Amino acid sequence: MPPFWIVIRQLVEIEEQMATSKKVITREEWEKRLNDVKIRKEDMNKLVMNFLVTEGYVEAAEKFRMESGTEHIDLATITDRMAVKKAVQCGNVEDAIEKVNDLNPEILDTNPQLFFHLQQQRLIELIRNGKVEEALEFAQEELAPRGEENQSFLEELERTVALLAFEDVSNCPVGELMDISQRLKTASEVNAAILTSQSHEKDPKLPSLLKMLIWAQNQLDEKAAYPRINDLSNATLEDPTV
Repeated sequence: MPPFWIVIRQLVEIEEQMATSKKVITREEWEKRLNDVKIRKEDMNKLVMNFLVTEGYVEAAEKFRMESGTEHIDLATITDRMAVKKAVQCGNVEDAIEKVNDLNPEILDTNPQLFFHLQQQRLIELIRNGKVEEALEFAQEELAPRGEENQSFLEELERTVALLAFEDVSNCPVGELMDISQRLKTASEVNAAILTSQSHEKDPKLPSLLKMLIWAQNQLDEKAAYPRINDLSNATLEDPTV
């Protein structure tokens, strides 16, 4: 099956060629157009490796490297990055901060917003564990000074401290801060910062290509009936419906 971006390219080209009337494109014609476009295997391998490295699939990345012959990757950096991400996801923020500093102290030194969000997550975990006095002291000593320097930080701090005013945080207006999704959000931010520090792209390319494919197909749907990819998991072309 041709790569997704071949389909995208063909969609754009065909859309430009379409007249105002809706045209039916047969499977044979469509596949011929796809086969006319040549994509280097090396580019495909880089796309896959980009996804595996960015998402932290260490074993899969190493296996794919050996099978495809792509450039060498430093598996240790992936393992360390995933350890940081997992620590945040588990609520062990202090451990995560230590691991980030072990990797590269400049990451937090040069990113005050990231450091604030990690400290904010530490405060959330203290509140989650019912350590009210410790939470108040931590907020006053570690976060309040930063809030004085940055209005957005102050607003986020006020929202977080508001959790202490409710016995049942599930009914709290800012209760979403206690959700696991908040941990995941912070973990993703840390992951992106580490990737950037290592000269990697912070987001994998593959999901963006899939979004482009969906957009291009939706655009072409208005002008033509063609073999469409409806199931992105297997990229099967389905015959056009007239």
